[in-house]
Amino acid sequence: MKSNLSNADRFFRLMIAATIATLFFSNTVSGNTGLFLIVAAGVLFATTLMAFCPLYALFGISTCKVKRKDAIV
Repeated sequence: MKSNLSNADRFFRLMIAATIATLFFSNTVSGNTGLFLIVAAGVLFATTLMAFCPLYALFGISTCKVKRKDAIV
């Protein structure tokens, strides 16, 4: 898998996942909504670790900087 998430994108995903997890484990959100959000947080965390988002790949999106071989340095 080729990375398609920039460091900034990964940071924001990690912060959102941490916020959701904090809300869930402090019982601020519970029930079906809490379960849905904790699963979403898990997906965000997993994509952060892999630096790859399947939805981005499906739609051809990449937030990584493009490295050109023919660029003059």
